Amino acid sequence: MRALRLIAGTGAVIILAGAATATTISQVNQGTTNAEQERLSSFYSDPEPMPQKAGTLIRSEPLTQADGTPVQVKGANAIRFLYTSTRPSGEVAVSGGMAFIPTSPAPAAGRPILAWAHGTVGQGDACAPSRSATPTKPIATWLPLALERGWAVIATDYTGLGTTGPNLYLVGEAEATDVVHSLQAAADLEGAALSHDVVVMGHSQGGHSSLWTGEIAESVDPSIDLKGVAAIAPAAELVSIMEAQWQTPVAWLIGPEVIASWPVVDDKLNDEVLTAGGKAQATRLANECIGNALGAGLVNQLLGDRFFAQDPLLVPAWHDFAEEQTPAPLPASIPIYLGQSTADNVVLAWPNAALEKQWCASGSTISATWISNVSHLDTALVLGPDVIQWAAARFANKPAPSTCSIAPPELSAQP
Repeated sequence: MRALRLIAGTGAVIILAGAATATTISQVNQGTTNAEQERLSSFYSDPEPMPQKAGTLIRSEPLTQADGTPVQVKGANAIRFLYTSTRPSGEVAVSGGMAFIPTSPAPAAGRPILAWAHGTVGQGDACAPSRSATPTKPIATWLPLALERGWAVIATDYTGLGTTGPNLYLVGEAEATDVVHSLQAAADLEGAALSHDVVVMGHSQGGHSSLWTGEIAESVDPSIDLKGVAAIAPAAELVSIMEAQWQTPVAWLIGPEVIASWPVVDDKLNDEVLTAGGKAQATRLANECIGNALGAGLVNQLLGDRFFAQDPLLVPAWHDFAEEQTPAPLPASIPIYLGQSTADNVVLAWPNAALEKQWCASGSTISATWISNVSHLDTALVLGPDVIQWAAARFANKPAPSTCSIAPPELSAQP
């Protein structure tokens, strides 16, 4: 028994030492990041006066990495842009974004649009995809395939991420309107020549965004012809996910972003559901980029500290808000690609198996792809090329496939 305790203690020391080393490296890198972000700050500042029309292009420039090196994308121009969107309150706010526009001539009907909704990245300025050190890394496996087909790829940062806050994380209406308004603004970029044909694709938080975009896009902009929605490891079944993850290290990753966002929309929500450690660290962790936040969460959990003091869903206001932000089944007329790894430890597989069953029963047209042995972060990289094939068929107006006759994997409801 003493030997086991010694081994466990040694393991803890090794993990903590590794975390401390990572923190030191992060602090060194943070000094560089701060200088780089300062260089970008004027581009992301609010315009004066603020345009009051959502979807207004404010400014644009060639996309660079955080050190100022131009982003080179074969056969396309990579652009950073700033635009107006709206919060659920109706307030006009600003978001950044990226656009990848093929250099080849646009077809007469305009370029089809693949709208990309990114996953959880953290809420600090340097975490915003268009401000990050490697802006194309999370989309590297499928971006060239989309551009080769002549599509424009438009990627919102979401309002308040890299711009004046707050960022409304996992607030469906906010995410979806940011996606739609990014397309309206990108239409005014030089050489864009965009059509009205859109497929929206998202991963994790972005899967939540893409499903919500499917629900409200055409009401926000009736000119959009939404051909389909692709959701990869979508954080969609929020009640199930929260019930399973509130006691795990994942709570330290997602919880700070939720605490920074949801009470902005609903003042009945507060931080009383947090532990003392959770309250003390929430703001800092929300503004850490995802890798640092995950490391901190693992260390906190190892030391026996939890982010939530109790299951937040036991508080009616929290339960109700989580249900409100859970997307509803889409009509059969909006085809859905659902991708999920059974090895995902962040957005667990079984809630999305339940989603597939429920939405199919409700009449949704779902083509589901289930894979194994792929982590949460890698799922979009692995399945992205498959989505491109699926999206090409949607743009070609081919009949949408459905796997609703095939039962999803039988998965345990235990994390």
